[in-house]
Amino acid sequence: MKFLNKSTASLLSTLVMCLGLASCAAPLMFGGVIGGAMVASDRRTTGIQVEDEGIEQRSATAIRENFGSKEHINITSYNRQVLITGEVTSDTVRSQVEQLIGRVQNVRSVVNELAVGQVSSTSERASDVLLVAKVKASMVDTEDVFANVFKVVGERGTIYLMGRVTQRESKRATEVVRGVSGVKRVVRVFEYITEDELRAMQPKRSDSQSVNLNAPKSNAAQQPVVTPIK
Repeated sequence: MKFLNKSTASLLSTLVMCLGLASCAAPLMFGGVIGGAMVASDRRTTGIQVEDEGIEQRSATAIRENFGSKEHINITSYNRQVLITGEVTSDTVRSQVEQLIGRVQNVRSVVNELAVGQVSSTSERASDVLLVAKVKASMVDTEDVFANVFKVVGERGTIYLMGRVTQRESKRATEVVRGVSGVKRVVRVFEYITEDELRAMQPKRSDSQSVNLNAPKSNAAQQPVVTPIK
């Protein structure tokens, strides 16, 4: 039996406390310390992080005003790309939700992963919270995966991964997540960057100048990529 290290066990203990919350598809992102140095916990600019929070708040308000509590809809925004998860009562509602979120201020693109069918139970949502915790713990325990750059969302046993990552990071993280007991499917909702772009984000050893993350990116890097893995 594999025993978790002290920091990971503490992390799991904290996350399990969330099991009683109503929304169990809440995304999780972790910061981390490697070799005594703090690893950047996010590859978005501070402004974009704030904007993503605003998008989630505006989207939640729009859903509440238009659908009330009849549907189970979760919104996760990363770099202004919105992932919609949950369950709705019909294909018509599913389309309406996507159109509604697409009109929210500053939303760049929408990935609609809503399922049509019965709303998940409280126990199922609790299981998703625990599953996300297990996924993050496994990523933290894997030396060649920077867990802090991935946003993880869980819904009905499916794990959604978001972030700005390289193809290499995407492949390795997916391998780790697929090995976690209870994960039924992995969906990658990544914005891919090149290895050169990743190196440019690293702090320079020769000076303390910050890297401008607002520099223009190639169109390919800005396209959302959704890859189901069975």
